[in-house]
Amino acid sequence: MFTPSLLKDQVAIVTGGATGLGLAIARRLGELGAHIAVGSRNAANLEQGTADLRHAGLDPLAIQIDVRKPEQVDEMVSRVVRHFGRINILVNNAAGNFVCRAEDLSPNGWNAVVGIVLNGSFYCSRAVGRHMIARGSGGSIVSILANYVWTGSAGTVHSAAAKAGVMSMTQTLAVEWARHNIRVNAVAPGAIETAGAARQLWNTPDAVQRITDGIPLKRWGKPEDVADAVTFLVSEHAGFITGETLTVDGGAWLGKGPFGFV
Repeated sequence: MFTPSLLKDQVAIVTGGATGLGLAIARRLGELGAHIAVGSRNAANLEQGTADLRHAGLDPLAIQIDVRKPEQVDEMVSRVVRHFGRINILVNNAAGNFVCRAEDLSPNGWNAVVGIVLNGSFYCSRAVGRHMIARGSGGSIVSILANYVWTGSAGTVHSAAAKAGVMSMTQTLAVEWARHNIRVNAVAPGAIETAGAARQLWNTPDAVQRITDGIPLKRWGKPEDVADAVTFLVSEHAGFITGETLTVDGGAWLGKGPFGFV
């Protein structure tokens, strides 16, 4: 159990933080004492998400941002520093995804997902990393991946390739920025119960049942499961962990052997 003051006075940016996993992460970090800045490209989502956080007793800074545009990322970092005085935590959660066969995927579809996931995660990490290096007090960066990065999954070539790039970036930055006491990790969720993912990726009862059957724990994850994993990685409890990917999928990527007696 995390103590209520675990992240007291830490300042955290959560991109894609107005809905789904990002909102759950922002709420958990805020509940544990962090000051929260929430970034989202969609103004309506940003308004609703920050209203939800305020209803929970938090006071988030709302920032409308397209992480594909480095000038907007730089401005986001400047706004957060002006408002809170510093940045201690970055969560790269902004993402885009849709199921599409590789042979049918357009260049625009490919570029849209790669732009948000890979380029956006780098732009945000670079901008926040520069601030952390200049400040000299270290920090923590966590990126949200997916378990199909290393297992493969039909229909996700754009997302899988982009998130695999973020996983490699995570490992590389962990080595490069360790001397600045900046820890860089990732969380790879499996099937999580969020409305957005359900609409985009598994919108039939047959698909839901097939996925559930493939999870050894026989349930889908909750956004809070991912939020708790992120919280652990950005906290002092993970102070000697960097360059790692923590999988949160109920064992779904395991148990693929030839015997089905379990």
